[in-house]
Amino acid sequence: MYFLSELEHKLLLNKILPQARQVGVSPELRGWNWHQPPLKPYYDDVKVPMYAVCSKYCPTSRDVFLNQVEKAKPILNEKVTLGKILHGVVSDVLLGFIDRSEIDFEEWWSKIRWEGMYGDRDLLKKRAKQLWDYVLIVCKTHYITHSAIQPYSSERDLYASSIPFLIEHKISGELLGLSGLLSIDCYDYLKCIMFDLKVDDKQEDWHRLFPVGYAIVFESVHEVPVDVCCVIYVSFIRDKLVIKKDLFFANNELRSWWLEERDKKLQIIALRKDPGIPNQCPEDCIYYKFCRGE
Repeated sequence: MYFLSELEHKLLLNKILPQARQVGVSPELRGWNWHQPPLKPYYDDVKVPMYAVCSKYCPTSRDVFLNQVEKAKPILNEKVTLGKILHGVVSDVLLGFIDRSEIDFEEWWSKIRWEGMYGDRDLLKKRAKQLWDYVLIVCKTHYITHSAIQPYSSERDLYASSIPFLIEHKISGELLGLSGLLSIDCYDYLKCIMFDLKVDDKQEDWHRLFPVGYAIVFESVHEVPVDVCCVIYVSFIRDKLVIKKDLFFANNELRSWWLEERDKKLQIIALRKDPGIPNQCPEDCIYYKFCRGE
């Protein structure tokens, strides 16, 4: 899942990292300068979730107003339900493997709380099992490979080097005007790559805002530079699991874009400012009925 293929590794070494080293990131856009403009939040008493900052499903950002100001509860659809389940699959398989406490898929599936979720459970289970098997096999493959080339390593070292990921790492975004408890999908601590998982077959430019935002937060708390980000796309085509990666340099332009979105969303919440109903709404908007009053 979060492992790079041979081609992706070449892209990282021969294009992205040289670009990051040559171009660099402006000091004022590094997370550890959270106490100075432009990173310093203008509204000290308002906090916003990361998903509200980065999400651009709604053209006017009225979904942020409805959720954060009006406290509207989203109505989940099958797409969102699938996303929640598959996120759980990836994190639980990886954490179970790293902690050497693997659980059985059927046992895991039986513990899902279905309240507020929607969809064909048989199909959702099938998709979850496909991804479950894939992630588990890849983890075992990398562990066995490292074990073969590092025969004198301890078990702890083997797991740390073969699965070098912080999964669902909890971190505070308060220094940047975000929620106090954020959860990072994955951070590769050997390659210093921030990952974000999307269950979607359509790539959008604004999807990059998620890992970039987490990279800035990570820098603000741990004071470690994060120059490389990646969006993982999980989808199913002709009943087959498909995984694609968008690997990129977290440059000044993307960081500035993230800050613009953060400031815009903070203003909506602080001023309780309704940005208005968009001319056209996405059909799968989880606030559609509340927004349109239908």
